[in-house]
Amino acid sequence: MGQDGETGREDFVGAKIAVITGDCVLALLRDDIPGLPWPGHWDLPGGGREIGESPESCALRELEEELGLRLDAARIGYRRFYRAPERTWFFGARWPDLDLGRVRFGNEGQGWAAMPVAEFLAHPKAIPHFRDRLAAFWADG
Repeated sequence: MGQDGETGREDFVGAKIAVITGDCVLALLRDDIPGLPWPGHWDLPGGGREIGESPESCALRELEEELGLRLDAARIGYRRFYRAPERTWFFGARWPDLDLGRVRFGNEGQGWAAMPVAEFLAHPKAIPHFRDRLAAFWADG
């Protein structure tokens, strides 16, 4: 179960961020390589923490690396810390005026999509715990 607040700010391994524009979430299609966790599944921007990073800095750096987007931390309106399957942060941000033409796909994964949230939540190849976390953010309004 997720928690907000200061729990986990120092002891975490990574962060994810759901960026909502309209009724869509920015999603990444993972490489389909044997041995890779969740090969060929839909994922959200984010990844492992670098030394000394805050949870927000980790998520925002990964967003920039994976999709070429620089998001102002003030847009992050949803924050939850999860202990399982690993100690990670999940953030949610709404970016209604995002120009999707600004997306510059990085070098990890097969591609990206501005996927309707309902489609991601129902997709059999969306990573299950990120479906659940996105659903909680989406329901939070």
